[in-house]
Amino acid sequence: MSRARLSRAALVLCGLTLLLVAAGASGRGALVEVDNLVLRADGEFQPTALPRDRFQAIEFSGHASIASKDGSRPVALRKAIVDFDADGRLGTRGLPSCAPDQIANATVEEARQICANAIVGRGRIEAVISLSSGPLESGSPLTIFNGPRQPNGMPTAVLHAHITSPGTQTFAILVPIERIRGEFRYRVTLELPPIAAGLGSLSLIEVEVGRRFSFEGKRRSYISARCRDSILRTRGWFAFEDGTVIAGAVEKFCRALPQR
Repeated sequence: MSRARLSRAALVLCGLTLLLVAAGASGRGALVEVDNLVLRADGEFQPTALPRDRFQAIEFSGHASIASKDGSRPVALRKAIVDFDADGRLGTRGLPSCAPDQIANATVEEARQICANAIVGRGRIEAVISLSSGPLESGSPLTIFNGPRQPNGMPTAVLHAHITSPGTQTFAILVPIERIRGEFRYRVTLELPPIAAGLGSLSLIEVEVGRRFSFEGKRRSYISARCRDSILRTRGWFAFEDGTVIAGAVEKFCRALPQR
């Protein structure tokens, strides 16, 4: 990467960090512009009032959109890494799993039927595809499944979508979830395959994640959180096809409930 590219990446990193922290404080989404690229992102969790000393079930929703200023197909996102606050927790013990090859050729409805018990989230993806006749917008409902355990015992998720225009393409992407140390507890790594043989770019992703289930006579939750310092942090790193890197952190406020 050239010195100019490194300098621009550093500026984008600092600018996005400030924008996303401000967005968390104001409740508004973040807007970042880099050359012809426009990125908007936001997320929230419910409930926002949480215990200080124990974990409570939550639901998370988030969205990100990628566009170009001139209306052309935006630069393709190739990789995203997201770290989640140490005061968040993932619970998969007793939850059925779904492997990518089980749904690799399935439609949305078929995948949701085959692995119904492993669903932990839903949403939507959209893409812009370059054709000789002009850009085409295509999309699909998104389903998030609890995936199989990695050899090291760490959990995974499987993202499934099924695009039918201009041609049929099914995505069943295995997403590793790594336990890390420090102020963040989990790292999620998403590597995006080419869309429409490289002619497509992701333009929108919307997700709602949360699942309650029972195991060994106890009610459990796929995601839960506590509120020890009034803030839940998320850190993201996004790499695009042209070498652009956008990174930053989101801070969302929570309210600590009185201790019981």
